[in-house]
Amino acid sequence: MPTLVNYSGDDEIYSGGSFYTNPSDLGRLYSIVSNVDVYSPACKRARISAPFLFESSGFEQNKRPSIEVLPDECLFEIFRRVPDGKERSSCASVSKKWLMLLSSIRRSEFCNSNPVAEEEKETAAPVCNDVEMVTCEDNGEVESDGYLTRSLEGKKATDMRLAAIAVGTSSRGGLGKLLIRGSNSVRGVTNHGLSAIARGCPSLRALSLWNVPFVGDEGLFEIAKECHLLEKLDLSNCPSISNKGLIAIAENCPNLSSLNIESCSKIGNEGLQAIGKLCPRLHSISIKDCPLLGDHGVSSLLSSASSVLTRVKLQGLNITDFSLAVIGHYGKAVTNLSLSVLQHVSERGFWVMGNAQGLQKLMSLTITSCRGITDVSLEAIAKGSLNLKQMCLRKCCFVSDNGLVAFAKAAGSLESLQLEECNRITQSGIVGALSNCGTKLKALSLVKCMGIKDMALGMPVPSPCSHLRYLSIRNCPGFGSASLAVVGKLCPQLQHVDLSGLCGITDSGILPLLESCEAGLVKVNLSGCMSLTDEVVSALARLHGGTLELLNLDGCRKITDASLVAIAENCLFLSDLDLSKCAVTDSGIAVMSSAEQLNLQVLSLSGCSEVSNKSLPCLKKMGRTLVGLNLQNCSSISSSTVELLVESLWRCDILS
Repeated sequence: MPTLVNYSGDDEIYSGGSFYTNPSDLGRLYSIVSNVDVYSPACKRARISAPFLFESSGFEQNKRPSIEVLPDECLFEIFRRVPDGKERSSCASVSKKWLMLLSSIRRSEFCNSNPVAEEEKETAAPVCNDVEMVTCEDNGEVESDGYLTRSLEGKKATDMRLAAIAVGTSSRGGLGKLLIRGSNSVRGVTNHGLSAIARGCPSLRALSLWNVPFVGDEGLFEIAKECHLLEKLDLSNCPSISNKGLIAIAENCPNLSSLNIESCSKIGNEGLQAIGKLCPRLHSISIKDCPLLGDHGVSSLLSSASSVLTRVKLQGLNITDFSLAVIGHYGKAVTNLSLSVLQHVSERGFWVMGNAQGLQKLMSLTITSCRGITDVSLEAIAKGSLNLKQMCLRKCCFVSDNGLVAFAKAAGSLESLQLEECNRITQSGIVGALSNCGTKLKALSLVKCMGIKDMALGMPVPSPCSHLRYLSIRNCPGFGSASLAVVGKLCPQLQHVDLSGLCGITDSGILPLLESCEAGLVKVNLSGCMSLTDEVVSALARLHGGTLELLNLDGCRKITDASLVAIAENCLFLSDLDLSKCAVTDSGIAVMSSAEQLNLQVLSLSGCSEVSNKSLPCLKKMGRTLVGLNLQNCSSISSSTVELLVESLWRCDILS
């Protein structure tokens, strides 16, 4: 009994001494006890969870949590000893203050603790109304390279969410890839949020920042200080980031291999120089609309990283012929080159780039809106890039038929040629390029080339381009039936044909092309060809039904049920059929549903006003293979019919 009475165990929160230093307070307690008739057997004293305040009218418990009175320094020492996993996530879920304190602790500052079992999964917990603890199961995606990825867009992009991501992913090895698209207008992402990511995710390998005006050099300083494994950096419209931030990345992230800078008004030549000198593994660079970047930065980067740099994209920069000369001389490893809107580069710059003979490994070249591209410079590029396989010219208004033919003759390895809004190119230039391109050209694409006029060829048809497999002529209003007939004779081995937007072609123009294709057409896009009739579809089904897999007839208003009969009888492998705004009816749908050999996977009937509720049984029957059905703007099909289809075709995505 003495032992029990005198018990003062170590588990008592109150460690010793009287609770009341004033004897009068103790007297008040005795007076209270003396008026209460209660039996109280001798027992261990109860734990004291909080001090009691006694007043003359009674006593009340102080409800303020005792841990809150601790300064942040003490909480910091407590939190750095909390085990990883559920315990740390639970602490972060208590309040914003605790979350921010936890996110301010670097991974290296946490004390060693028992590791959480790999099979134990973290739980997501709400933090103070608008903060969410993010675990690797929530909104995450694991890419082929094994990176744990997070993406925040718009209103969801806040410092609190970044802090939650930093804490929530730390037990899973940390974040590998972070994408921030936009920022909350009231509580947007700032340097504090990015610093939390840096401290909690030192394994970060890819960082993308788009439209985050409040993130500046301080945030990049923290990323550079903690995330030494960073490989990819994407900065777009970040007006507060300057050369200082980029230099810090260059000095601390030697593994940087890909850099994209767009519309960053404070980044100039000094930052790019540091990247070139200190990042020996850089193989991809893209710079767009940065007014402070000029020849000095671009040339320094290209000459320093010449041995490994394989992909270069320059757009909207204040560079001159000098930078292109450096590209031509030092770009020995460059395989992909894109040059756009370089207003200060002349014909001489492109000519020197080609004649420098340094682009021997160049395989893909895209040039857009550059006045310096002329017939002379284009031929020089072809002669200096012997391994060029893909060429794309957009809005190059000084390239004519002569330059195109000379380029085709010199580019012996060319496999793909795309011309977009090159309005000096005519039918003669296209035919000349096809007949002089050699034996490797496989794809030709013409888009909005207004200089092409429909006319019969006055000379004998040259030798055919027997290796061309893909032909795309889109939205070229002058390209008519006569031009198409000539191209058809030149390209007998076509398999993919895209003639969308050619409202001037008729049956007489496309039928010779269909008859001359010997290999068998696989994909055909005739959308917007409003003059075509059932005769074309019938010939297509009869001649190429054994190979045809995709057919787009969107907007061909003269196509009727007769075409569907030909498709049902001849097309064995057709899987994608677009009949939007065609004049087909319920009868045509019934014919297709009865064709046992037809196994459509995607069917579009958008805008087919003659297809009604009567087609419900037929559509259900076709639903055994359908995975996509478009019934938008079908005015004769009721909503109740659509609901029945949705219930029956549970595997099929239905648009209505």
